[in-house]
Order: sequence, then structure tokens, then C-alpha cells
Amino acid sequence: MKTMIKLAAACTLALSLAACQSGPTKTLNDANMAIKSAMKANGKAKKMYVEWRDTGKLLKKARKAKGKGDFDKAVKYAGKAERQAKNAVAQANAQKKNLNAL
Repeated sequence: MKTMIKLAAACTLALSLAACQSGPTKTLNDANMAIKSAMKANGKAKKMYVEWRDTGKLLKKARKAKGKGDFDKAVKYAGKAERQAKNAVAQANAQKKNLNAL
């Protein structure tokens, strides 16, 4: 009987801790800042005509997630879009450097 009570208490504690950790951690402000930063980085890539195929799609997903109130996903998608934009610029600069070396 004592073992059952201990087991039930342990399960209750574990479930309550898991429930506390699953809440959203990002806010609307975080999502806005992430999207703004990604759009700025992608703007630079667009000016250089080196925008990657999926960057715009990721920004669209980020804005859609923000609209639904899923700020964690919005920040995640915006972060991916920003990395893609920065990588596109870096790739273009590296290729330009290699062409100049020839």
C-alpha cells in the first residue's frame, strides 16, 4: 500500500513538472523582433539578387504562426529565414571572391 502511494505521488509530481515546462516561452514582442530581423537580412539578400528559394516561405510561415498566437513557432521560422538570408549573402560574397581570384 505504501509503495502505491509513493508511486502515485511520484507520478503526480512528474506530470505537474512536465506541464509547467510545456508552456510557451516566447512573446509577441519576441516574434516581432525575430521577424523584423529576418526581413532585414532577407532584404539585403534580395538587393544582391541572391535570395534563397525557401526564405520567403519561412517568413510567411513565421507571420502566419504569429497571427495564430504561436510565438514559439514564429520565432523558430524567423530564425531559420534569417540564417538562410545571411548564408545566401555569405555564399554570394564567397563566390564573388573566388571569381575574382581567377
